[in-house]
Amino acid sequence: MEGNGLVAGLDQARTYAGAIDCDLHPAVPGMGVLLPYLDDYWREMVSVRALDRLNLSLTSYPQNSPLSCRPDWLLPGGAKAGSSLEAMQDHVLDRFRPRYGILNCLYGAQVLHSEDMAAAFCRATNDWIRDHWLNRDPRLRASIVIPSHNAELAVAEIDRRADDFRFVQVLMLVSGETTLGRRHLWPIYERAERLGLTIGIHAGSAYRYAPTAVGWPSYYVEDYVAQSAAFESQLQSLISEGVFAKFPGLKVVAIESGLTWLSGFIWRADKTWIGVRAEVPWVTRTPSEIIRNNVRFTVQPVDAADDGEAIMRLADHIKSDELFLFSTDYPHWHFDGDAVLSGRLPDALFRKIASENAIAAYSRLATADQIMEVVP
Repeated sequence: MEGNGLVAGLDQARTYAGAIDCDLHPAVPGMGVLLPYLDDYWREMVSVRALDRLNLSLTSYPQNSPLSCRPDWLLPGGAKAGSSLEAMQDHVLDRFRPRYGILNCLYGAQVLHSEDMAAAFCRATNDWIRDHWLNRDPRLRASIVIPSHNAELAVAEIDRRADDFRFVQVLMLVSGETTLGRRHLWPIYERAERLGLTIGIHAGSAYRYAPTAVGWPSYYVEDYVAQSAAFESQLQSLISEGVFAKFPGLKVVAIESGLTWLSGFIWRADKTWIGVRAEVPWVTRTPSEIIRNNVRFTVQPVDAADDGEAIMRLADHIKSDELFLFSTDYPHWHFDGDAVLSGRLPDALFRKIASENAIAAYSRLATADQIMEVVP
């Protein structure tokens, strides 16, 4: 990187060489690709229950919504956006040349009401990601998809994937059955901290309850805008319940949370904590300090007219330039083309966002490098 950060036109893609793309979305094209990874019982259930006819894509990203895919990243023949490794390589990996790209598979396996079925399909999804994505491109890393509504089964799946250091994160949705700080979920965080896995909380919902605090919306735009409020609630839950006091080494990444809400949230959280901290004596640091130490945010989508100005203002308000992580959000609409990050960012801040912050947030990235160096 040289000059003042980014350069104009197609040359902008080159400035991301060596970056860490923290949010790529591989799509499960259909139930058929998971069948080889299911045991005999669940393969029979797919047939008996006609599950092979279902589209288990999360409704947070409806397939026909323009938000679900940029027009220039659509696949031929009506194939599901994000389902082709070759297209991802062409559109992102070969074009922007990131050092690593982290796969976050958003799929209905995570939210099936049957906990046993959810666990089976999460296992199959993770195995499919390993074989058809990680094994075919050394630049890729992945999140472990878990049935987070059952901590015991979730921990079992984390343990099953623990020895593969290409899995660098545990993926959860921001809206589910409960606030994420609750104690019954702590075994997930304990295992993640112990194994050096980051917790990724992605926009989306299990739709067990209304996605807004005042009931069900009429339109998708209401659901979409409400996602940032869900992130505020979950972040406050993690802090207040004492997750970061119990697991001080845990790193959490908010993915597709937006950013502009963060400054006001931190101010209000600090102010309120000062007044009522006797209620939560285990929270011995201000919420802003906890966020600076333990929480990171992907930069796509930047919910501001001028992303560069917004990021610099937030870094100033929060008193940290370590909170933001580069992402393209492939293949979703939010990605801003070649100008992913504003050219107004100073070089030092650009480098931190592009790669340095991610290396610090995902300890397994460095560990995987070390392992690969010693393996012939």
